[in-house]
Amino acid sequence: MAKKRNRNQNPQPFLPEDVNSVASTKKRSKASKQHQNPDKMISAGMSSKILKEALIQQKEIHEEAEGPNSNKNAFVFEEEDRNKRKVEEDEDDIDEFAGFNETQSQFGNYEEEIDEDDERLLETFLSKDAGPQQTLADLIIKKIKENDANLSSETRPLPKLDESFIKLYKGVGEFLSKYTAGKMPKAFKHIPSTQMWEDVLYLTEPEKWSPNAMFQATRIFASNLSAKKAERFYKLVLLPRIRDDIRKNKKLHFSLFQALKKSLYKPAAFNKGILFPLCKLVIKKKSLDIQSGTCNLREAVIVGSILQKVSIPMLHSSVALLKLAEMEYCGTTSYFIKLLLEKKYGLPYRVVNAIFAHFMRFYDDPRIMPVIWHQSLLAFVQRYKNELRKEDKDDLRILLKQQKHRLVTPEIVRELDSSRNRGCQLGLLKKNFWTLERYINLVLARVKEFWNSGSICN
Repeated sequence: MAKKRNRNQNPQPFLPEDVNSVASTKKRSKASKQHQNPDKMISAGMSSKILKEALIQQKEIHEEAEGPNSNKNAFVFEEEDRNKRKVEEDEDDIDEFAGFNETQSQFGNYEEEIDEDDERLLETFLSKDAGPQQTLADLIIKKIKENDANLSSETRPLPKLDESFIKLYKGVGEFLSKYTAGKMPKAFKHIPSTQMWEDVLYLTEPEKWSPNAMFQATRIFASNLSAKKAERFYKLVLLPRIRDDIRKNKKLHFSLFQALKKSLYKPAAFNKGILFPLCKLVIKKKSLDIQSGTCNLREAVIVGSILQKVSIPMLHSSVALLKLAEMEYCGTTSYFIKLLLEKKYGLPYRVVNAIFAHFMRFYDDPRIMPVIWHQSLLAFVQRYKNELRKEDKDDLRILLKQQKHRLVTPEIVRELDSSRNRGCQLGLLKKNFWTLERYINLVLARVKEFWNSGSICN
């Protein structure tokens, strides 16, 4: 038998067989293992706590070095100062907001292209005797002066609260006037839960807040206040600020636009606090008349863009349409009615009847109605023509003879002619069934005739 040949087995075939090279590789592998097991790092939470304590101690040392004559009125919110450096994220934030520049605005062109004649026509429907816009400051000052008649009209009166409390929220107001991004003061977040939240909010001077602070405040108050209290905030704080910004800059700051969008989180408060006051709805509460004067075209288009973009619950839209249809007509009322009608909600018959009555009020009106009025009537007929009664359609045809538009009126008449009346759906189904039955009988007769002719067999 042949001898078995011994094989030379190299444990590392791709390396040279000299001992030195193998030893060097082992040293490298040991070094890499030492590198793979580093010392334990401090967690992010622990490092954040260390930073907080270090900053607090550093501030205490700095105050002791300055002595008792230091400025005691300095703003003492350490958390807000650290938030500017973005040390940590706010756990209480509802959604993320990176902040905007105070001069930045992306929604500047809110004007529709309309003819000069139409614009002049629409201006005739806007009331000229609009009263001044009432704000939260006016309301609180009036209340304070009623309790204390000796106050001078030059100084800004303060409510009867603890001095430390007043000083605290005055500091919050100074912070909000310069706010751009970051967390809001915790003292401000507690305002919605206080009983005298309007007086406390007055101390912060909302008319001086930055646009970004107004956005954050709207988020906080819309989320934590009840519908009635949110309505007060919208009407006395948010709406005056929005109208003032539009009047001064001819456009709306992006952060204020976002605040207006956030206000729809409470649809009932939005309707009562923003939409109805814009359309000059007078709200009487405790012998106090609160109204917003005239809504111009620019304001109507900006607020209308919110109604177009944001989904509104059907019931709240129905209530808004009902109130807009019943209130005294203003030039921009038709614009809001048109936007709400184009959402194509299934409206109750009461709302449909109210909108019909709203248009019929202009039968004896000698004024020539603007184009937007005709467009809102067209939107109503297009969406709800099958919900109108036969006598309602006859009345609308008579109305269209009084109020005409060369382009829109023929479309309205065509929509009325191609519609069924309210409650006639069953008769229409029977008619369609009879037509289908007649067609089937005709097809069967043709098949039978073809069968009897014997052409199939051939």
